[in-house]
Amino acid sequence: MSQTKQQHKNRQVAIFIIWMILWEVGSGLIQYSIMEETESGTFVASLTKDLGLRVGELAARSAKVVFKRSRQHLQLDPQTQDLLLNEKLDREELCGSTEPCVLPFQVLLENPLQFFQAALQVRDINDHAPEFPAREMLLKVSEITTPGKVFPLKMAQDLDAGSNSLQSYTLSSNPHFHVLTRKRSDGKKFPELVLDKALDREEQPQLRLTLTALDGGSPPRSGTTEIQVVVLDSNDNAPEFAQQLYEAQVTENSPLGALIITISARDLDAGSFGEVSYALFQDDDVNKPFEINAITGEIRLRETLDFEAFQSYHLNAEATDGGGLTGKCSLIIQVLDVNDNAPELTLTSLVSPIPENVPGIIVVVFSVSDADSGQNQQIVCSIDDNLPFQLRPSMENFYTLVTDGALDRESRSQYNITITVSDMGTPRLQTEHSISVQVSDVNDNAPAFTHTSYTLRVRENNSPGLHIGSVSATDRDAGTNAQLTYSLLPPPEPHLALASLVAIDADSGQLFALRPLDYEVLQALEFRVGAADRGSPALSSQALVRLLVLDANDNSPFVLYPMQNASAPCTELLPRAAEPGYLLTKVVAVDGDSGQNAWLSYQLLKATEPGLFSVWPHNGEVRTARPLSERDAPKHRLLVLVRDNGEPPLSASVTLHVLLVDGFSQPYLPLPEAAAEQGRGDALTLHLVVALASVSSLFLLCVLVFVAVRLCRRSRAASLSGCAVPQGHFPGHLMDFSGGGTLSHSYQYEVCLKGDSGTREFDLSNSVISNFPPMKTGRETEDSSTLRNSLLLN
Repeated sequence: MSQTKQQHKNRQVAIFIIWMILWEVGSGLIQYSIMEETESGTFVASLTKDLGLRVGELAARSAKVVFKRSRQHLQLDPQTQDLLLNEKLDREELCGSTEPCVLPFQVLLENPLQFFQAALQVRDINDHAPEFPAREMLLKVSEITTPGKVFPLKMAQDLDAGSNSLQSYTLSSNPHFHVLTRKRSDGKKFPELVLDKALDREEQPQLRLTLTALDGGSPPRSGTTEIQVVVLDSNDNAPEFAQQLYEAQVTENSPLGALIITISARDLDAGSFGEVSYALFQDDDVNKPFEINAITGEIRLRETLDFEAFQSYHLNAEATDGGGLTGKCSLIIQVLDVNDNAPELTLTSLVSPIPENVPGIIVVVFSVSDADSGQNQQIVCSIDDNLPFQLRPSMENFYTLVTDGALDRESRSQYNITITVSDMGTPRLQTEHSISVQVSDVNDNAPAFTHTSYTLRVRENNSPGLHIGSVSATDRDAGTNAQLTYSLLPPPEPHLALASLVAIDADSGQLFALRPLDYEVLQALEFRVGAADRGSPALSSQALVRLLVLDANDNSPFVLYPMQNASAPCTELLPRAAEPGYLLTKVVAVDGDSGQNAWLSYQLLKATEPGLFSVWPHNGEVRTARPLSERDAPKHRLLVLVRDNGEPPLSASVTLHVLLVDGFSQPYLPLPEAAAEQGRGDALTLHLVVALASVSSLFLLCVLVFVAVRLCRRSRAASLSGCAVPQGHFPGHLMDFSGGGTLSHSYQYEVCLKGDSGTREFDLSNSVISNFPPMKTGRETEDSSTLRNSLLLN
């Protein structure tokens, strides 16, 4: 098998060698033609017909199309065996500029071997435009060149051939040149530029021409290039300034080196003939602030300017070219004023202080000025908006400052006014001037007390001239208008001798009590005080003073029952059958003071039998502490102490006589003192019978009184069974629930004392003793007419 393959391979090599040998020795040449850029697969020819073969013979004999190069431009259709275009052909790529473009190939038949010589001609189409080697060409021509001068140019290239190749050149319309189309020996055409008219560089230093190359296609294609003709100069022109007069403006605050203006001279020549240098010339003193750049013509500032010194400068400038030709011009430089001077304020007059209640007073007169000019010299004056003043122009550059209405010194006594003077320049400059204006006082404010009412307290029995307090008033005015004088105003009650009770210091407002006050007589006092200033006219105000007298413990307790000033002492009867806690009697006392000074307490100081009786400390009730016995003495003497709660405490004492009886039927025994005066006979029996009858009657009366008291409590009537309830104010300080010594509110008692020739009895009823005189300490006598306070006993 391997040997068979090798033989077949050798056979193919031999056939190829034979075909190469016989390449040029064909049996005839068949030519085909096709246009370039034809699409691939286009039908070229019927090879079976052209070769005179039978249908199907090409396929049977394994026909092949072979080109010299490896690229196969044609192929056989496997079905029809027609010759087809294998690829799109580009004539310029295959043949370049060669014309005609012929591609030889052979048709090879095997079995038996036979080949045919053929050629494919690729016809040109106008698919390329002429193209110059550069988009722009530079041509330098001296302005002195004579007309008729010829300048060869680079030719254009056209890849097409024949009539589609480059045919002629044309030039854009211009008065100086035209173009000629020349043909080289190889047939290519090139252009030549011919000068028709002399050039003038100063008139037209360069020309731009458009050279166009045209081919012969239909439609024709063209290519263009720009020809830049540069006209070379000769020194035939002097420098000329663009302006004969230059005008410039420069601000006076321009920095050194600032560019003021650039002058420019034009020399139509070129090269060194067209190079211009600049210079300034004038009087040195005038020229001093400026300098010029010899090359650029820039004029710059070399010294500071001052508008107030020079407002303008007149200069001359000169331009010189490289050939020595010159040109001249003039310059006017105006110096512009800048706002570099702040306004100035000159104070002419100042009035201070000014009265507070007078409007429209001229306070200040001043003048303003500004060294600048124009708008920079225009001045605006102002003050703060929140000030009660106005600025008014009076005459040119003069202003006045006046008060805008009446002032109030109490709101503000001094004004620090800043007058701002500003010009209208850009940026604005301003000057500030501060003045101080004092406001003088007028008496337009009445004194005002710190309080509308004052409450002062003083303890009774004060020393004369005691300082009891102060009142204070203020006046918003100043000086003498604020100096105050205090006084007591007349009381509304004419009978009240206020001046004898209270005095006031006219300067300080301190209040003094002129004499001792008695709480029991005067508990409160109201009066008014006034404060007046020393202005003209004087203004005043007043305030209410309430003086409260505080109680002092200056009244000792006063015993209402049992009375101690009777001709004979009162004797209490105690049944021997009384149980422990039996209420024997009740000590009733009052105190003319108030508050805790009237809180009373009771204490048993001394007793014949210490353990038999006790006194309740809060209500003064005397009760038995233990059962009575036969051994107890029939007569007892008790000493009870009544003490208030003041500081220091005051006290009073009362003596009780107690007689022990077997019953209320037992004859009343007289006290030892009375018995000494009586006979010891039968009269004693009579007295005992009378006493027994009295006790019985008293017992019945007590029952009736008890019932009456209960009925009075329910009906709240003013009186019952002839017992009058006290009318008018009753001192509330007698009511003490904490054990101060007064009776509770459960009952109301009236102590009635009855006198007899030999005995004293007591009676408890529903009436209250009225109008007892106040009982003082040893300083007061016992001849007081009546008691001042009523007593409520509970």
